Amino acid sequence: MGGYAGVYEESLRDPEGFWLSAASAISWTRQPDRALDAEHPPWYRWFPGGRLNTCYNALDRHVAAGHGDRVALIYDSPVTGSSARYTYAELLDEVSRFAGALRGLGVERGDPVVLYLPMIPQAVIAMLACARLGAVHSVVFGGFAPKELAVRIADARPKVVVCGSCGIEPTRVIEYKPIVDEAIAMSGESPQVVVFQRDQVRAALRPGEHDWAALVADASPVSCVEVAATDPLYVLYTSGTTGKPKGVVRDNGGHAVALAWSMANIYDIGPGDVWWTASDVGWVVGHSYIVYGPLLAGATTVLYEGKPLGTPDAGAFWRVISTYGVKALFTAPTAVRAIKKVDPSGELLRDMPTLRTLFLAGERLDPETYQWATARLGVPVVDHWWQTETGWAIAANPRGLEPLPLKPGSPSVPMPGYDVRILAESGEELPRGAEGAVCVRLPLPPGTLLGLWEDDSRYVSSYLSRYPGYYLTGDGGFVDQDGYLFVMGRTDDVINVAGHRLSTGAMEAVLAAHPAVAECAVVGVADSLKGQLPRGFVVLKAGASAEGLAEELIAAVRRDIGAVAAFRSVTVVDALPKTRSGKILRKSMRAIAEGRAEAVPSTIEDPAVLEKLREVLSAG
Repeated sequence: MGGYAGVYEESLRDPEGFWLSAASAISWTRQPDRALDAEHPPWYRWFPGGRLNTCYNALDRHVAAGHGDRVALIYDSPVTGSSARYTYAELLDEVSRFAGALRGLGVERGDPVVLYLPMIPQAVIAMLACARLGAVHSVVFGGFAPKELAVRIADARPKVVVCGSCGIEPTRVIEYKPIVDEAIAMSGESPQVVVFQRDQVRAALRPGEHDWAALVADASPVSCVEVAATDPLYVLYTSGTTGKPKGVVRDNGGHAVALAWSMANIYDIGPGDVWWTASDVGWVVGHSYIVYGPLLAGATTVLYEGKPLGTPDAGAFWRVISTYGVKALFTAPTAVRAIKKVDPSGELLRDMPTLRTLFLAGERLDPETYQWATARLGVPVVDHWWQTETGWAIAANPRGLEPLPLKPGSPSVPMPGYDVRILAESGEELPRGAEGAVCVRLPLPPGTLLGLWEDDSRYVSSYLSRYPGYYLTGDGGFVDQDGYLFVMGRTDDVINVAGHRLSTGAMEAVLAAHPAVAECAVVGVADSLKGQLPRGFVVLKAGASAEGLAEELIAAVRRDIGAVAAFRSVTVVDALPKTRSGKILRKSMRAIAEGRAEAVPSTIEDPAVLEKLREVLSAG
């Protein structure tokens, strides 16, 4: 690990020198005095004294350098049958004009703006326009119910809400304006409203509300507002255990430096490369790697309004890669599993000569999916691991710095600035190979959360109080003898069977390896004798038979993990309940299985899937 090892060690030994050097990739209006302000732990701040504008770094500087004709954004929308391309110069013009429109509504530096938009270019334009003004955007996933949107509006207290007239799913059109109207009424706030009208549905505007096109037509373009590196760029809400979402705050300076470093060194993406993140701008992946990361790098980013299936078929992803010459795709394992289930032999694959890497994150990458994608695509399939809170990878395989050997089941190694430790419940650091809580020694590197929006105490209690001096990731895992991290799932997915702490992730890996299994989940449920017992749920591949499968899977777990797992229950189901970002709702499944009443998470993709499972889960 020559190149990687030296870089990683330097980042921990001399963070000041390392990150000031990395900051040279960013254009500053005032260079930072130093890399880290550590005088008031745990309130660490990166690049104090530095001043910049994130929108300038994403757009203006590329145009100023003579690259205005380079394509910045490709919009591909199979749900509308349309596509578009924006050069850096064209995108800059759109952004500066919408920023002028927002300024005309009174939006200034530091003002919150809530964005409730589908996967259309205007979502990117609105985010960058906020950044241009130094305003703080808070993107809410398009399609969230009024109650969830209301909670976010009430917490952020935005000056303006920007929405689309509708979102489009493969089988239906969702009107957004009635959702926004109801959410604002529930929130108790009175923001101004701007609506981008789509052809599929045109929303009725109330007196005082604004049509995007009319507003922009009367607006003048504005230049970038200089902000402090430590000023907030955005707030992104993530689910909280109390039911109230947590508003993760990201800064301008650290965020820009970290994402620029990651695009070059993790993803091997540079100016002019075509990069596609198949996610949504409502999630952190969309913030970091649909919008900011690729544009900071001067790359071309693909914005896709569609699904892996149904728009029109399981070959949709391969069409986009082939059509636009995509160099690297970043998506969630669940998308690949969905494609694999419908097209296991890869009959819908296309010629994709430009594709160099498939990056996966958002949930644990099971070895069977890794092997299928590797065999079918013929390119490295690279798992990596990070969180909404961190904004970029905690552990990854740095393809642009030094490609390392890939290990199925591991997101590879810690990235610069992430001092990853495995801790026991007592707080003692565990040796390599021992499983415990995955934690990161403070301070966290640039680009990670500053805290929670107007809730310092919750930030400390949620992340920093369990192990003083460490950030608690909430995941369990271990580091092997080669220094590779293995993340075995949320710590509440580590179950205790008759005094033995066992990872449901390890059991899932065994189930997923069976050739008939497309997807699986293992949850621990309460048992009066053993404390907890594991229950397995599997979704079959197309054409696979369930006959004798349960017995085979039980035998496989006994063989690979041992009788100590007491794994004796496997149920074949049509689908697993998931969030819209692809995470399986194991906590909800466990609660139903144990007969506990628990609210269905707002992020659920299809509530009907969970309802259909209730009878199965509730069975003894």
